[in-house]
Amino acid sequence: MLPRLQLWIDPVPREGPENMAVDQWLAETSRVPVLRPYRWTEGWGSFGYFVKHADLPPKDLRWVRRWTGGGIVDHRADWTYTLFIPRGLELAEARGAESYRVIHAAVVAALNGAGIPARLAGPAAPAAGGECFIQPVEHDVLDAEGRKIAGAGQRRTARGLLHQGSVGCVPPAAEALASELSVEVDLVSLEPPPEVISNLAGERYGKEGWTFRR
Repeated sequence: MLPRLQLWIDPVPREGPENMAVDQWLAETSRVPVLRPYRWTEGWGSFGYFVKHADLPPKDLRWVRRWTGGGIVDHRADWTYTLFIPRGLELAEARGAESYRVIHAAVVAALNGAGIPARLAGPAAPAAGGECFIQPVEHDVLDAEGRKIAGAGQRRTARGLLHQGSVGCVPPAAEALASELSVEVDLVSLEPPPEVISNLAGERYGKEGWTFRR
């Protein structure tokens, strides 16, 4: 578990590029671990950094490419969260599979605590970047029937670990997930600087060059 964690329940539904910009801002400025559950404005989906734009399904969605890996996610009916952990902490220094397992074990515990049966997936063939909730990979979260109900993408930077997760069932309480991740939880209210977020959203995540780069 993390020794201490900030929980920021972002109250503002945001468009795709803005949500990605806020996550990047957290990864570039946070000095302590922070968990950000957040919402989307209507009609958004996201896809991982390495997914080919041509592989997106024919859905009536607006799409944004994430900074992290993972597959294709329809955000019209999921619960989304981001966890950033600065370098120097054990979880940020762990190998990718281990950090994925530990974070998703916390998701499983929070779901089970809410009366929602869940477990971690075992080894599976590597996913090819398709729709996230169709093909589980190792350490994804499954329901009692073995269907995938939570997945994530990760990115490691010089500052730490960025984990962007999606839960496709009745979600746990944000406070419950935070408590499974950390010994101490501080409920905070953060104010992303509007100009920084606007610039990141407009110059990166909202650009066709970013969206269609693969």
